[in-house]
Amino acid sequence: MATSFWDATGKSGKGFWASGHTPTLIAAFLYFDLAFMVWVVLGPLAPDIAAALGLTPAQKGLMVATPTLVGALLRVVNGLLVDRIGPKRSGAISQVIVIVGLFAAWFFGVSTFAGTLALGVILGFAGASFAIALPLASRWYPPEHQGKAMGLAGMGNSGTVLAALFAPGLARLFGWNAVLGLACIPLTIVFILYMVMAKDSPNQPAAKTITQYMDPLKTADSWWLMGFYAVTFGGFVGLAASLPIYFTDRFGLTPVEAGYATAACVFAGSLVRPMGGALADRIGGVKTLTGVFIVAAIALIGVSMAATVMSALALFVLAMLALGTGNGAVFQLVPQRFSAEIGVMTGLVGMAGGVGGFYLASSLGFARQLTGSFAPGFLIFAGLAVLALAGLTFVKRQWRARWDAAQYVRI
Repeated sequence: MATSFWDATGKSGKGFWASGHTPTLIAAFLYFDLAFMVWVVLGPLAPDIAAALGLTPAQKGLMVATPTLVGALLRVVNGLLVDRIGPKRSGAISQVIVIVGLFAAWFFGVSTFAGTLALGVILGFAGASFAIALPLASRWYPPEHQGKAMGLAGMGNSGTVLAALFAPGLARLFGWNAVLGLACIPLTIVFILYMVMAKDSPNQPAAKTITQYMDPLKTADSWWLMGFYAVTFGGFVGLAASLPIYFTDRFGLTPVEAGYATAACVFAGSLVRPMGGALADRIGGVKTLTGVFIVAAIALIGVSMAATVMSALALFVLAMLALGTGNGAVFQLVPQRFSAEIGVMTGLVGMAGGVGGFYLASSLGFARQLTGSFAPGFLIFAGLAVLALAGLTFVKRQWRARWDAAQYVRI
């Protein structure tokens, strides 16, 4: 077992793998991966659920957006728990809630729109895993490797690929409600592995009062980082939840075909998250995010005008590549500015990302119902990417003036 202590300059003098605790990093990834799988599972199942329950486009959008919003709010709660009882125990509690909730939903069945919203609340606990898995892993690593550590742990958002790939096919074979019960099997296996492999870092911050936890919100930097993540992660998770509905409604694909198309898009965004952290370590988070917002805005504007499934798919992949890179870049910046409050900041920034995802997923449903097209929802979110770019351009000079003197990683 490696110990993760570093010198006064913030450097360990070791390579990445030697500077942290690999079993914990793996456990954090597995927990995050399976949690994200079930967090967005209502998206791939939405065409079947909507057909069975007779849902409107707006109801479909709200159904897939509910886990995102609840997960966003619970990330703050989990951020507080992480700093008070430690990430390992916080993660264990969250996993038990999700497993029991899914088992109950499968056993008793979900037969109403209100029932889908209640299920979405339970799945929100899975989405809140973000505020646990990242500090669980990152606290073992020195600042020079923070981008890579948080990127690798955060690559667990690839669980959205698993949901898109397997949920529609399993629903066709066994019914969509059975998928909820089947999900409990891998979740239980990962829970056991997590309890065996994960270990809290010795570099835990001292306990603070609840008021002290909110201190980061008194600084403008926290709001900037939250805003940037609302676009990058909000775009990623909002699209992951909504694309199955988009492909079935817009181009008439079957749920299974829509799942495969969604998986391709989500895989692209998940794959590049650690690359985004590593790229930000190398050239700076500000430069990385600048490119991210430009590419994402252009891709989403293109999607609003896409006339064929292949052109839409290509543009979604491009957008997801940019947004996934941005997710890693934001969390290369967070520990530099808020190293002592990484638990609560992970929760706050993650909450903002979830709120962005809720907005995108729900607005696409309402846009479809009110205008007959998804295009207005995509255009508005592209506008948010442009606003984020303008904000980054404004704040980057201040960051470089204030951070460079005290930090040892490029921004």
